[in-house]
Amino acid sequence: MASNKKKRRNLDPLSLSFLDVMFCGFGAVILIFLILDHTSTVADVISNPDITAEINLLEEEVLEGELGLVALRNTFSDTNFEVVTAQGLARRIQEQIETFLQELAALENSSVATVDSVEKLRADVEALEEELLRLQASAFEEEGNSVRQFMGDGNRQYLSGLFLGGQRILILVDSSASMLDSTLVNIIRTRNMPVERKLQAPKWQRVIKTVDWISTQLPITSQYQLWNFSDSLSSLASTDRDAWQEVADRDQLNAAVESVKTLVPANGTNMEQVFRAVANMSPLPDNIFLITDGLPTISDRGSSDALVTPARRLELYEDAVEELPNGVPVNVVLMPLEGDPSAAAAYWQLAQYTRGSFLTPSKDWP
Repeated sequence: MASNKKKRRNLDPLSLSFLDVMFCGFGAVILIFLILDHTSTVADVISNPDITAEINLLEEEVLEGELGLVALRNTFSDTNFEVVTAQGLARRIQEQIETFLQELAALENSSVATVDSVEKLRADVEALEEELLRLQASAFEEEGNSVRQFMGDGNRQYLSGLFLGGQRILILVDSSASMLDSTLVNIIRTRNMPVERKLQAPKWQRVIKTVDWISTQLPITSQYQLWNFSDSLSSLASTDRDAWQEVADRDQLNAAVESVKTLVPANGTNMEQVFRAVANMSPLPDNIFLITDGLPTISDRGSSDALVTPARRLELYEDAVEELPNGVPVNVVLMPLEGDPSAAAAYWQLAQYTRGSFLTPSKDWP
């Protein structure tokens, strides 16, 4: 009897009470599942007809712009070909004019020459001169107002605010050692490297591209001069530093820009001698582009100081500015340089006072 009671007290996992608990729990889970909101949590995208139409219109404009760009590039290529053809014809006509002039001079000096032959040669020379002028005018119209062209990355055009006009434009390029880099440590390192590495310094390459870009913006009818300066001053456009060069002389302008690429930045910056030389030019420039990275470090009087403090550099700059002639706009393109905090404010004031422009370009300009 006792053994039977003991058997009834044993728990059976599959007994009715255990199954009741399991079913109740399962029922609770089903009840919670039914109570929860099972609607989609993803919001339906409401289509706006106006926005869709605007997107389609923008896509069409982009497509038209791409087609127009292709057409412009093809037109540019055709124009270049026409310009080259016109230049070749102009050169041949110029040679014919010189030949006819020689024959005309020979006939005028000859006693057996007839009046008709002389007059005929004169008429031929006049006709060729008219044709030459027509071809030159045609070439200028095809090329626009720029003698040279500058193509940046992706044919980008930046609004710089620089005044690029004038009849006599002077470009001043700082070729001191600081133009090798923007930090003092890297300037010292690059200064001790071979010439090839100096010429390929990123900051100096930006200076070269800036000169190239400015040269493409010069008006065809204007004159220019290109100087480089460090502790000395020289011209890159001609042997005569004060002689103005014609922008229309494309070969001479190309040679001047190419000569910048051979410069090796070195030594300090003497800006006093530069501005004094500008004041001595005759006639004076009516627009100046100054490409530099900081205030001057030396003057015409020289200096025995091993270290030029920022205050001293500002004094040297003020002495140099006093040499500038009045009424000449100075457009400053300031490259970055570590350790010269007063340069930006000083050159900005110079640009404002002379009614010029001040530009601190980005790393990918121009």
